[in-house]
Amino acid sequence: MPFSDLILHLLNFAAPAFFMALLLASMARAMFGKSASARSFWAQVGLNLAVGVAVLFVGLWVTGRDGKMATYAALVVVCGSTQWFLSRR
Repeated sequence: MPFSDLILHLLNFAAPAFFMALLLASMARAMFGKSASARSFWAQVGLNLAVGVAVLFVGLWVTGRDGKMATYAALVVVCGSTQWFLSRR
């Protein structure tokens, strides 16, 4: 597999976590305003992305396949919990 294909596979693997992180941070900013968190918008996105990619890797390791619905459900729950923790006052 060429290196460019490896990079594309890794980007596609992390894409659900990235878009979930971006959506969660955007919605938290829209619902609660800037005072909802002491962290900046991009810090929230980065933390949610790191947690989301970790969940995807654990799901891949446990199930042996990428893209299982249980992994995506865990992604939603864990990223939502992380954003809730970041948005607490």
